[in-house]
Amino acid sequence: MTGTINSDVQNRLQWSLFSLRLGVFIVMIMWTFDKFVNPGHSARIFEHFYGISGSTDIIAYVIGAVQLVLVLAFMAGINKRLTYGIIFVMHGLSTLSSYNQYIDGFNNLLFFTAWPMWAACFALYLLRDQDVKYTV
Repeated sequence: MTGTINSDVQNRLQWSLFSLRLGVFIVMIMWTFDKFVNPGHSARIFEHFYGISGSTDIIAYVIGAVQLVLVLAFMAGINKRLTYGIIFVMHGLSTLSSYNQYIDGFNNLLFFTAWPMWAACFALYLLRDQDVKYTV
């Protein structure tokens, strides 16, 4: 009986981690595609949230290409310590750089969705060895 319970818990954990990875991937891939579809939007984000001005379309495309490789590797579960860690740090920087939006929270409610996603990234990083469903 104990083996069945452990197997059931392991199966549920694997599906849970996969669903977190898929959810994070969907958000990250859309932000990646945005760099190709609307590079000017990326330039405005870099300037407004990170204080980096002078971004060009070429810079957005290069960042987008690197991010695309990273996000696909993350979804495939390749080199989890590195890819899950970079995704966690990258999303964390994005979340923390939006601090002004949290001060005026009721006019920026959607920015608060970054926090549970950051928590999902953290959980995935901590449990990366158990995240084996549909990984390479």
